[in-house]
Amino acid sequence: MLAPSAKPKLLVLLGPTAVGKTKLSLEIAQKFGCEIISGDSMQVYRGMDIGTAKASEAEQLLVPHHLIDIHDPSYPFSAAEFQERVKQLILDIHSRGKLPFIVGGTGLYIESVCYNYQFTEVSMDEAFRLEQEAYATAYGDEALHLKLREIDPESADRLHANDRRRVIRAMEIYHVSGETMTSHLAAQKKESPYELCIIGLTMDRALLYKRIEERIDAMMQEGLVEEVQSILDTGCPKQAISMQALGYKEIVSYLEGELTLEEAVTLLKRDTRRYAKRQLSWFRHMNDIQWVDVTEPANFSAHFSKISDILAGKFVHKIEYT
Repeated sequence: MLAPSAKPKLLVLLGPTAVGKTKLSLEIAQKFGCEIISGDSMQVYRGMDIGTAKASEAEQLLVPHHLIDIHDPSYPFSAAEFQERVKQLILDIHSRGKLPFIVGGTGLYIESVCYNYQFTEVSMDEAFRLEQEAYATAYGDEALHLKLREIDPESADRLHANDRRRVIRAMEIYHVSGETMTSHLAAQKKESPYELCIIGLTMDRALLYKRIEERIDAMMQEGLVEEVQSILDTGCPKQAISMQALGYKEIVSYLEGELTLEEAVTLLKRDTRRYAKRQLSWFRHMNDIQWVDVTEPANFSAHFSKISDILAGKFVHKIEYT
């Protein structure tokens, strides 16, 4: 058990999509007595299994998992809700004598927990939001994204053009306060309420891109088109946050007749490569990450051993988990 004055311990495994987080996380969790908290903004949605590369039912039975399948796809999940839920989960997991373990790739969500970000209280301007919505509908999400780039290029680099809601919010913050979202994030105190051990996975960029393309091909074979159609059939609007996710927006465009299937897959591969690049850019501005290069997937045991050594040096000599 924790001493009353001790900071709760928190383990984090992050990295770009398709780098191999799931397999390593399961081995780590079993060895060190962890419960896994999904750090992926889209795995919260029920029915979105293939496109989010969600851990299988069998994998979830190996280790307790949290923040998976907690909302219907029409629900507007946010970083603020993620932060609040994870803060409570960390306390709950520690109360069971286990180590809380965030695994994922959604940078803002994970960092908001690690450093207890205070989310901006800049007020909303509904008229401004409606104006930007109308602009995006008329001229496209890319055109709206270019407007954001003019005022806040760093946020534009971080946010995908498809993420209309967050693009508009970043523009709204500047419109209302005169300060960019980037400046608001930079002003956050980088002090953690936790004793952190953050491990980042990286690999050769060409290999990562190859793995991304192979994963997308596998998703198509597993039935991604049918998964997207089944979600739409439940009444989930195509404008929902969940349907703006990679793998879903592109397939929606195919189902709507805006793209051929080949065009949709090509676009998905391109956008996922770009997303991985943005993920790495985000993580590299975090100070506390201990990086492990997993370029040689065949050397899984060596990578696992290195991570185990990092974790043992950080935590195990101070507290025992059952």
